Amino acid sequence: MRGVFITGTDTGVGKTVIAAGLLRRLRRAGVDAAPMKPVQTGAERAGERLVSGDLERCLAAAGMSPSEEERSAMCPFLYAPACSPHLAGRLAGSYPAIAAIEEAAAFLAARHAAVLVEGAGGVLAPLNERETMLDLMAALALPVLLVARGTLGTINHSLLALRALRGAGLAVVGVVTNDCDATPRDAVWEDNPRAIAQFGAAPILGEIPHLGRAATPEAWERFDAAFTGFDALVENLGL
Repeated sequence: MRGVFITGTDTGVGKTVIAAGLLRRLRRAGVDAAPMKPVQTGAERAGERLVSGDLERCLAAAGMSPSEEERSAMCPFLYAPACSPHLAGRLAGSYPAIAAIEEAAAFLAARHAAVLVEGAGGVLAPLNERETMLDLMAALALPVLLVARGTLGTINHSLLALRALRGAGLAVVGVVTNDCDATPRDAVWEDNPRAIAQFGAAPILGEIPHLGRAATPEAWERFDAAFTGFDALVENLGL
C-alpha cells in the first residue's frame, strides 16, 4: 500500500488541515490519492447517522464525492463523544479494531494509487484497551508525517513523538509545523522548526500559517506556498 500516515504530537495540532491540503495538492498533481480517517470521535449527526467532520473536510478540499461503500471504508469507526478512541469505544460497547481498519485500508488501496491516513489524537493515543495509535501505524506500515505546533513546548513533544515512531520501526518522512492558534511569529516560533530538525534529525517539510476555518482558494494557495517540501515528499513516497 502506498501513501502516508499523518499523525500529530497532540490533539488539535491541525492534522486535518495538513491532510486536506496535502490530499488536494496531490490530486491536483495527478495523483489518485484517497483520504482515510480510521477513527473519528466527536462525530457529527447527519439525520440518523454519524459523519466524520475531518473526513468531510478532506473530501471537500479535494472535490471528491466517493460512493457510500468507499465512504464507509474511509471512516470505519465513528463515535459521538469527543474523547480518546478507547473511551469512546468503551462507552459505545464496541472498540476500534486494527484488523478492521487494515481491511478498509486495503479496500481503498486496491482502488486508488495512494491512501492518506489521518490518525486520532497523538502518537500514543489509546485506540482500545490494549493498543495505541502507534500500534495501528505499525500495522499499516506506512511512512509517517508528523504534525506539530510551532509554539513553546513543541520541541520536547516533537522529539518524543519522533523517538516513539522510530522505536516502532516506522519511517518518518518529515515534520510539518502548523500555526493552529494564530500565534504571533516571535523568536520562539522562528527557532522551533530549526531545533526540531536538528535534534530530531527530521526534515521540516512546511511551516503552515494559520488558515482559519474557511477553506478558501486563497487559504489553500497559502498552504501550497508554505508546504515547501511537497516535491521531496512525493518523491520519498514514490508517487
